[in-house]
Amino acid sequence: MWALRAPLPLRRPQQAWCGARWAASAGPSRGQKVAPDSRYRETVLLPRSDFPVQLPGRLQPETELEIQQKCGFSELYSWQRQRKTKHEFCLHDGPPYANGDPHVGHALNKILKDITNRFYVMRGCRVHYVPGWDCHGLPIELKALSELDESQHLPAMEIRKRAKEFAEKVIEKQKLAFKRWGIMADWDNCYHTFDKKYEAKQLNIFQQMYSKDYIYQDYKPVYWSPSTNTALAEAELEYNQQHISRSIYVRFPLLKPPPKLTSVIDGLPAVNLIVWTTQPWTIPANQAICYMPNSEYSIVKCGNTGEHFIVAADRVQSTAAVLDTQFDVISTLKGTDLEGGVSSHPTISGKETPLFPANHVTMSKGTGLVHTAPAHGMEDYSVASHHQLPMDCLVDENGLFTEAAGSELRNKAVLEEGNEAVIEMLQAAKSLLKEEKCIHSYPYDWRTKKPVIIRASKQWFINTANLKAAAQEALKKVTFVPASGLNRMLEMLDRRTYWCISRQRHWGVPIPVFYHKTTGEPLINQKSIEHVIKVVEQHGSDAWWTLPIDRLLPSEVVAQDYVQGQDVLDIWFDSGTSWAHVLEGGQADLYLEGKDQLGGWFQSSLLTSVATRKKAPYKTLVVHGFTLGEKGEKMSKSIGNVVDPDVVINGGNDHSTEPPYGADILRWWVAESNVFTEVLIGPAVLNSARDDINKLRNTLRFLLGNLADFNPETDSISTAEMYVIDQYMLHLLQGYANKITEAYKAYDYGKVIRLLQAFHTRELSNFYFSIVKDRLYCEEEKDPKRRSCQTALAAVLDTVVRSFAPILPHLAEEVFQFLPFKKEPGSVFHSGWMNTSPVWKKPGLEEAVEGACAMRDAFLGSIPGKNALEHQVVVVIEPGLLFELMEVLQHEESSSTSQLNEIMMASQTTLLTEVPRDMITDDNIIKGTFLINLEGGDIREESSYKVIVLPAAKSKCLRCRKYTAESPEAPCARCMEVLGGK
Repeated sequence: MWALRAPLPLRRPQQAWCGARWAASAGPSRGQKVAPDSRYRETVLLPRSDFPVQLPGRLQPETELEIQQKCGFSELYSWQRQRKTKHEFCLHDGPPYANGDPHVGHALNKILKDITNRFYVMRGCRVHYVPGWDCHGLPIELKALSELDESQHLPAMEIRKRAKEFAEKVIEKQKLAFKRWGIMADWDNCYHTFDKKYEAKQLNIFQQMYSKDYIYQDYKPVYWSPSTNTALAEAELEYNQQHISRSIYVRFPLLKPPPKLTSVIDGLPAVNLIVWTTQPWTIPANQAICYMPNSEYSIVKCGNTGEHFIVAADRVQSTAAVLDTQFDVISTLKGTDLEGGVSSHPTISGKETPLFPANHVTMSKGTGLVHTAPAHGMEDYSVASHHQLPMDCLVDENGLFTEAAGSELRNKAVLEEGNEAVIEMLQAAKSLLKEEKCIHSYPYDWRTKKPVIIRASKQWFINTANLKAAAQEALKKVTFVPASGLNRMLEMLDRRTYWCISRQRHWGVPIPVFYHKTTGEPLINQKSIEHVIKVVEQHGSDAWWTLPIDRLLPSEVVAQDYVQGQDVLDIWFDSGTSWAHVLEGGQADLYLEGKDQLGGWFQSSLLTSVATRKKAPYKTLVVHGFTLGEKGEKMSKSIGNVVDPDVVINGGNDHSTEPPYGADILRWWVAESNVFTEVLIGPAVLNSARDDINKLRNTLRFLLGNLADFNPETDSISTAEMYVIDQYMLHLLQGYANKITEAYKAYDYGKVIRLLQAFHTRELSNFYFSIVKDRLYCEEEKDPKRRSCQTALAAVLDTVVRSFAPILPHLAEEVFQFLPFKKEPGSVFHSGWMNTSPVWKKPGLEEAVEGACAMRDAFLGSIPGKNALEHQVVVVIEPGLLFELMEVLQHEESSSTSQLNEIMMASQTTLLTEVPRDMITDDNIIKGTFLINLEGGDIREESSYKVIVLPAAKSKCLRCRKYTAESPEAPCARCMEVLGGK
């Protein structure tokens, strides 16, 4: 009839087991028990276990390696794949890049994935997880060639050979690290983007997208890296917030006034437009000036020179301030009034620069008039396309001015001496009004850390504008963790109108296109691509450079008329088609990567899948942050805060400063962190993790030690016959298990750690253990009262170990090796998830224990610094529900062995309905109330109680140390009964 409610917050005395004796960390006021009289020491059932509280020094990593070997870490993945189950969980591994040593970023990502996979294995699912590596691309090519002299020019196949060898070495090194971290996988069957079958699948996706007109060739501006001589995608950029540019204000003389301004300008001396740019080198490529049609512009007179200028009305004051002058406004006009105007080019004599409206013009900086060089700007290109302007590029692949730029600029690097030369030309033409330094965000090549430029060239593109709407709709069906990732990715997609997929390098999958030797026209169609796919399936992509061209082209094509293209596919297309190879047309339950992949692999995977299958390749995306030093700073060798996972596990050269922590510490750090923001790591964080695990080990040792003589199969007590406090422990255990399971399902492993720590420290060590020690140690070995407690402890141990097993697999397996009741302990991962019972949720159970604890807290709070066992307690409750509940815990009026007295932690407890006359005094009566809430709130009763604290009336027992003995020379009645004839 009684319903349960949430537990009240309790003040529970801290209690810890200290090996060969009893001890309470809260001092004598909490019923301190030291070793009994030497005559009775052997009769006390103290915990017995060889499970170590700590594994100092090299023992931790050595023990983990032994556990991995003994418990079959390497066989676990194949074992679970062979299980017969309807439930499959697929986590598709985003391929780490094969270009460097394993680092803490790898550890964060791989361990998060492994925690997830191990949870689902324990839940009975068949997990599909195929580790992979991203093996192509410029960073690998550069590292493979880093030892060469810059003057050496190797043939394509030699470059590819070196790059592949480099990637293979890195893969093996990373693989060894991932295994050491305890990552569950079939490490003999991984995927690599340089595998023949993978490359063929990738080209098959290319073919499908080409057939649907998503892929095209065009001449347009792209991000170009002069330091690596190739086009880049947005995802290959990083932005330097402290980049310094030479910004300039340039005079463009108005050659032909806009028709609507003829009457206004008529009679004025020469009028000039003022244009601001941070890229002076682009001025020679200028083709137009853009204005915002909906904004206002002003004709102003310069106070210093008397010249007349046109600038945006909103920028008059700021521009005058920069030029260190004053502008007097002569007239204000609408942006649309500038239509039809033409200015003179500031450096090219006779060249005209028309004025055009454009919505990309902003008023936040500059002059409201934007210099437009179609070959060097995305918006500039759009304007030029609309107005059919020339788009000639004056810059070559090395970032040098071409001959078309003129003799003064030819062969000068545009970001260096070329910039200087253009500024000098503007000065000579008296077109430069002002130069100043501008610190701003600027794109850099993420590999070389050098600035890029925007440069028009002929490239291959995916038309993401036509894909965008479908991709965004597919994305809205995906679950994001955290949810904020959805809007971020939708916004990124919204800004992306095209995706440049061609790269001017050698180490990659070739774009399957041929060019006519005479006309340069591309040859690419379904049949030619299919033929190349078959060749790659058989020989790999090396065939593009090793086989004669007649083997690469269909037989009906005259091979002698063509040459194969030299561009390779962007590695984001490379990895973005991994779903086609690994998932075999299916959909992954989960992709889990860092936040940079919102614009990278998450996006390229989405676009290729939506283009070919009209659906996302994933159901859920989990997005984690980056790793930083423990003060929140980026890791840097110069700062000395780089954390090497290998050093974390095995220790550094000096173990006093870099101790060996083992892999589980690394895994605890990952789980404990708020991975959805930036994740901090350093010595303080790792030491804290080690301390937390040692506290957990202490709890586990207590549990193991007190189960040394217990076998669940033969010694368990049925739930109905258990002590109420033991039943209450099972009730708490079920609530704990449910919360833990939900936290794992939500990928909130930080919450799992918080729940675990709260449970094992507060509910177990500080509360339950402190209450049941007397029953465990001093009752007869097979007494049902003791077996009741052991039944609860066995359930607690099993549930707690399983709850942290996905996070700390080495510790979980280690505990299973020390289970006293299993002769041949199997792997914790073979035997399923936590197994709790609804029977543990009992009506009224919570109320009974919480009510008793409220009175116990009142008692203990009244004797700070004193030994609770030196006291007896009288509990007075008026007849009603609370009294009935306490009667369940204590049937007789007074008892030193009742369940109520055990909870009170006194030597004796008396339960009454009224205060005895001889005890009526305010000095020793503690008053309180307790709210009973039953039947879902239908029964609510606030009961008052009184607790009277008195000195213990009897002597200290020589065996159990409670004040329950009739004589100081002999044990108490309970202990005498246990001793019997011993």
